[in-house]
Amino acid sequence: MKTSMFPLLVVLVSFAIPAGAAERHMMEPLVPADKLAATQGLTSPLPSSPEIVEQGQALYNGKGACFNCHGKDGGGNGPLASQLNPSPRNFQHHGFWRHRTEGEIFWVIKNGSVGTSMVGFGGQLTDEEIWRIIQYVRSFAGEHGPGMMGHGEGMGPMMGPGGGMGGMGDCEGEGCPRSDSNQ
Repeated sequence: MKTSMFPLLVVLVSFAIPAGAAERHMMEPLVPADKLAATQGLTSPLPSSPEIVEQGQALYNGKGACFNCHGKDGGGNGPLASQLNPSPRNFQHHGFWRHRTEGEIFWVIKNGSVGTSMVGFGGQLTDEEIWRIIQYVRSFAGEHGPGMMGHGEGMGPMMGPGGGMGGMGDCEGEGCPRSDSNQ
């Protein structure tokens, strides 16, 4: 039986993260500048359907092991989250969905994100499996979901436990996420 080395890899990578990584602004692109334009135009080849979302959920909680960092509810609060700096992304946060395209999210899942504990899963997941996971992850956004992707203004930092980029935290004032009523 083949065991996953993912949890060990995440912990090892987290120790290699620079101390300033927790300060990273949520709107800073996670895709390298020379790849950004190409990724922003990518869209899922899969139709939106409950079946694909269900398959994405199985991959998120199974083969992809995304829940370990991002949590069962996508809130950036998985069992390994407290060990990571910066904190894992909170997929429930409206700012995340307003400023990311499907292509950017696809690229990060496939290739990883420098300066974070997000490793690339291109060697473990097929492109189709990544697109299925994205459909499931979009379901965490609720009313701020897929229709909002790639639109809007900067939302400020996404602070999670310990100052990372997971949840909204107790942020107030300039540079903090605005509520929908202030947009």
